[in-house]
Amino acid sequence: MENQFKNSSGNSSIETSNQFSNKKTNRLDSFVSISELHEEAKRLLPKMAYDYYASGSNDQITLAENENAFNRIKLVPRSLVDVSKVNTRTKIFGRDISTPILIAPWAMQRMASQRGELDTVEASKEFNTIMTLSSLSTTSVEDLSSATNGNPGWFQLYVFKDRKVSEELVKRAEAIGYSALVLTVDTPFLGKRTADFKNSFKLPNGLSLKIFERLMLSNLDGGLNQYFATMIDPSLTWNDLKWLKSITKLPILVKGIMCPKDAELALQYGADGIIVSNHGGRQLDTCPSTIEVLPYISKVVQGRVPLILDGGIRRGTDVLKALAFGANAVCIGRPIIWGLSTGGKDGVLKVLNLLNSELQLAMALTGISNISDINNSIIWDQNKYIKL
Repeated sequence: MENQFKNSSGNSSIETSNQFSNKKTNRLDSFVSISELHEEAKRLLPKMAYDYYASGSNDQITLAENENAFNRIKLVPRSLVDVSKVNTRTKIFGRDISTPILIAPWAMQRMASQRGELDTVEASKEFNTIMTLSSLSTTSVEDLSSATNGNPGWFQLYVFKDRKVSEELVKRAEAIGYSALVLTVDTPFLGKRTADFKNSFKLPNGLSLKIFERLMLSNLDGGLNQYFATMIDPSLTWNDLKWLKSITKLPILVKGIMCPKDAELALQYGADGIIVSNHGGRQLDTCPSTIEVLPYISKVVQGRVPLILDGGIRRGTDVLKALAFGANAVCIGRPIIWGLSTGGKDGVLKVLNLLNSELQLAMALTGISNISDINNSIIWDQNKYIKL
């Protein structure tokens, strides 16, 4: 094969070169898939940190299904279509981005690299995509904003029992340039995460939850999950989304929607975006994969707000399938952590390049040149063709 898709900054024309050249200029060049980066991260990370990032709840059935369900969905190849220029650029909330691949909120990234969230946000800026900063970050909202000249991306939020804590976080984020809030709604209680329990998970010495520096939680020695669980408000209802909208002008995406009825309620109560997510398989085990429920939620949303899928993305073909089922974009979490653990900022860029170049190739092989042209006609459905 003599054509290679450009895999930097999402500029998606085709250039002539050898896609499978084995010429390597740095260590990261030897990794050709997310699974290989995962194995390297597992080798490099301390067990407690790896288990925290990698594990799910209970028997981890949903964790596995998030990936496996993608493999059961088949794509339809097309022939003799001009795909000499394949463009992955898209928009969300009016912002032009190079790819529909966004970076999900992941906690405590300085367990993965010395600079943690700073590496991730710098990679996201260089690639021209959007990172969401976790509330449980080991880098402060202010430091991330400074590193990006006041344009750090989105901020993930929990509504705590003490509403003043949540309100302060919203005000801080809004004042220093965050452009949207991602409200996590699927954690009235934390899922049973056996690995963290067995490891008595705690942050390594020298790290703290920078966003909570004014609270005891930031320097907690152990039992982090248990203590954090006491802060989460299990009485949260849709009325609290109204409250949140009353204290900010930022658009609010609701993350953790897995039921079409909840998608409709989110819209009724003013959500500006919906993220289909099961918390990476870390909450209710044996619930469906996110890609399974996406088509049903897409039917409810009908393009009224941005719809994003989170969970299980490991290949560019997975991204394409999510877009075909109605998502405007996808979020990736664990792949970013594996890249960050393996190579810091360059490792994150490696992940984004891998997935986006695979997306471009999959688009070309299904006869698609632009993100806006993707629809469910590229999904193999035997019933559509059985009478031909």
